[in-house]
Amino acid sequence: MYLPESTNGFDWVWIGIGSPWGLLVIWLVLVNLAAFVVFGWDKFKAKYREKHPAARRVPERTLFLLAILGGSVGALLGMRVWRHKTLHRSFRIGIPLILAAQVLLGIGLWLYLRGA
Repeated sequence: MYLPESTNGFDWVWIGIGSPWGLLVIWLVLVNLAAFVVFGWDKFKAKYREKHPAARRVPERTLFLLAILGGSVGALLGMRVWRHKTLHRSFRIGIPLILAAQVLLGIGLWLYLRGA
């Protein structure tokens, strides 16, 4: 198998992924899946804690961090599917705002790179 000469030492990464955009897609899939699962896990822990008060929940800042890191779609789906954090105003408003900001950022980057 022919491998091109590396100029920066990381060309092997792009051979496996295809491009930096491939890496971004992989990251977004993983972080959204993680956000969805963590919302479900926290819902499970919330119900479990009713009978076991010592059970530890996922901190709200962790749930928001997953959304900010790109998992806002998974967080929103987790809220809907698991019916979790839907009564909290900070989540009802915050997660959709994070998603909107990420979409606008993506559109802005696309327009910028398209013009370059």
